[in-house]
Amino acid sequence: MPTNRSRRAFLSGIATTAFLSSTASAQEPGPATSEAALARLVEGNRRFANDQITSIAQDLKLLKEHTVDKQEPFAAVLSCADSRVPVELVFDQTIGHIFVTRVAGNIINSEIIGSLEYGAAVLGVKVLLVLGHSNCGAVKAALEKKPVPGQIASLYTHLEPAVETGGGGVEATIKKNAVVQAKLLAKTSTVLAPLVAEGKLKIQAAYYDVGNGKVTLL
Repeated sequence: MPTNRSRRAFLSGIATTAFLSSTASAQEPGPATSEAALARLVEGNRRFANDQITSIAQDLKLLKEHTVDKQEPFAAVLSCADSRVPVELVFDQTIGHIFVTRVAGNIINSEIIGSLEYGAAVLGVKVLLVLGHSNCGAVKAALEKKPVPGQIASLYTHLEPAVETGGGGVEATIKKNAVVQAKLLAKTSTVLAPLVAEGKLKIQAAYYDVGNGKVTLL
């Protein structure tokens, strides 16, 4: 039978290993290339979809301490504001890893573009994902063109290109919208376009299935 001392030593060893692992995770260097950054997001989503997330095990105290004075995200994600799309969870990432902007319909406007330009030019993200999702209410509303209160209808203008070319189906239009917004970002932003041309930034459209948790690159 193991002695109390040996049991304590064993448990102490586990705790030390976990601490060192958490420290390494908190301070892990970001991916060196856009392709590596995208691969990290894809792998994280694979873990999430398979209920094998690891980010929750990382030491949050260490992560917070590491990010108090600065942030060094390796990726940016423009997603819908939908509560079923928790970006960090979907990609199994944690504090300081993803620069997230959210707006209904994952559309771009001057404020969103400015935020994403900051993420790329100042924070140095390597990949920018425009993430649509299944059963998007904003796209549905734009397709149906139903009267809505307040400023909600202001979204329709941004979604119209996808509505006109998406073939009429909800899911096809959702995917088309992600592609349209990604292309607009890559072409119209005077900050992002040069970074894309120089190979320093990759802008990628993607689609998240809220039913099975999987993200598909478009």
